[in-house]
Amino acid sequence: MNITFRQLRLFLALAETGSVSAAARMVHVTQPTASMGLKEISDSVGVPLYEVIARKVHLTQIGHELAATARAISNEWESFEQIVDGVKGLTRGKLKVAVVSTAKYFIPRILGTFCAKYPQIDISLEILNRDGVVKRLEENLDDLYIMSQPPIHLEIDDEVFMPNRLLLVAPKEHSFASKKSLDLSLLKGEKFIFRERGSGTRMSTDAHFKKLKFNPNIRLELGSNEAIKQAVIGGLGLAVLSEYSLDEKSDRDHISLLRCREFPIHTSWHLVNPRGKKLSPIATVFKKHLSEQAKHWR
Repeated sequence: MNITFRQLRLFLALAETGSVSAAARMVHVTQPTASMGLKEISDSVGVPLYEVIARKVHLTQIGHELAATARAISNEWESFEQIVDGVKGLTRGKLKVAVVSTAKYFIPRILGTFCAKYPQIDISLEILNRDGVVKRLEENLDDLYIMSQPPIHLEIDDEVFMPNRLLLVAPKEHSFASKKSLDLSLLKGEKFIFRERGSGTRMSTDAHFKKLKFNPNIRLELGSNEAIKQAVIGGLGLAVLSEYSLDEKSDRDHISLLRCREFPIHTSWHLVNPRGKKLSPIATVFKKHLSEQAKHWR
């Protein structure tokens, strides 16, 4: 096989975008040029690498293997470029981070301080639900991943960098809002609004209630903290939310934190990457920056 580095980048762009035209734009060539290049790659490998169904590109198993190889080569080359820049006294390159949606309340600000310190570094930030972040982790698409419930089915390096308390909340005028102490048994008649199954908050909440042998009456399951807060404000029920999602004064004006003996639920924020992954110099610098900045959020 005779495949050039440029062709590998083109195929990687195809794998990441799922579209020949989008891949062409990513590598700055015309669509006919991209189509010809992809045909040359397939001819060189000798087996089908992808198929187009309903105008959407789907990689074959060999296509996925090639994409993983191309990604590994690209990552190694970017790391080499960063090392060379470091020798020259320069700090530039790209950092790719994927985080669960609840982390959006603090990670952008930490990334902001990082960019202020290293203005020549480009940041790619993916904010997804936990399943989306785990999928990207499985495919090794990013440098680092941030979540509250790391997967147990993958071999990973896992570093706790900050606590994440889960609080019990209610509408501002709820009858329990003024109570100085609540027992969980008093909540049996209450309706709850939960995050969707599979989210880190939901996994921690389910485990906590199971341990306490408490069976909550679930009225709604919603896919975002903002939707849950609005449902609580609307009087639809109680909820369990990360303290970071309640950081703004406008939330505190409409939502009460209940003083329940069995709360808060103590969880943590984790910084994760595939075990054995060689982190780029920039990713290593960001890990240190994250640890330093996390001290101000505790």
